[in-house]
Amino acid sequence: MFLVVTYDIIDDKRRSRVAKTMEDYGTRVQYSVFECNLDEDIFEEMLAALTGHIDHEKDSIRFYILCKGCVTSVKMLGKGELTEDEDVYIL
Repeated sequence: MFLVVTYDIIDDKRRSRVAKTMEDYGTRVQYSVFECNLDEDIFEEMLAALTGHIDHEKDSIRFYILCKGCVTSVKMLGKGELTEDEDVYIL
């Protein structure tokens, strides 16, 4: 699944932990926005990892899961490219 993850976290340490966690699962496309191509199991793993890093009363992380048709209709202005699946080689 293709998803866009955004977060709004005031505390620098918590925000840094969320960003570092997100770097394991997706590509940063803006300061607090990541694009990810994940299967359901990895998505659940990411949710579990992020849950431990936020204050549920103060912080917000949003997950926008896009269908294939929605992904092809993404429009952008300015620099950057839509994140695509990376080629994976298993040796």
